[in-house]
Amino acid sequence: MLRYVHTNIIARDTARLTAFYKETLGCKSIGQTRDLRGPWLDRLTGLPHAHITGEHLLLPGYDATHPTLEIFSYDSLRNTLPPEVNLPGLAHIAFEVDDVQDTLAAILAAGGGQVGEVVTAAYPNNMEAMFVYARDPEGNIIELQSWRQVATTQS
Repeated sequence: MLRYVHTNIIARDTARLTAFYKETLGCKSIGQTRDLRGPWLDRLTGLPHAHITGEHLLLPGYDATHPTLEIFSYDSLRNTLPPEVNLPGLAHIAFEVDDVQDTLAAILAAGGGQVGEVVTAAYPNNMEAMFVYARDPEGNIIELQSWRQVATTQS
């Protein structure tokens, strides 16, 4: 078997970031919280005395168990530069939403930010997409997108 299971975000404040993803982007608690430690975790992470806490949130639009967004924190966090859209590695997570501008406004009101402009792009088969990159309250990049069929003109 092969299936996608989760994406992990390491948070400075798991409670705040978990609430943000629930309230702003419709993720739901599935009752899977974690408080992990022990020799097996030290070996897995390569960190002595590792301790992870957090929660799995069901991503909107899927069944009752997967895929999830895992929002965890370690007792000891390293400082890093904020994510950017053009840095190598994982760049963003994306959500398809009904209204990009309304969702962006909710993200901004919840303490998030905006990276670039809201743009609209034409796609094949008379499809049009609206996109924007935003940031959650801890700076992680979120792509918002909405799609619609564009009416064609008859001659």
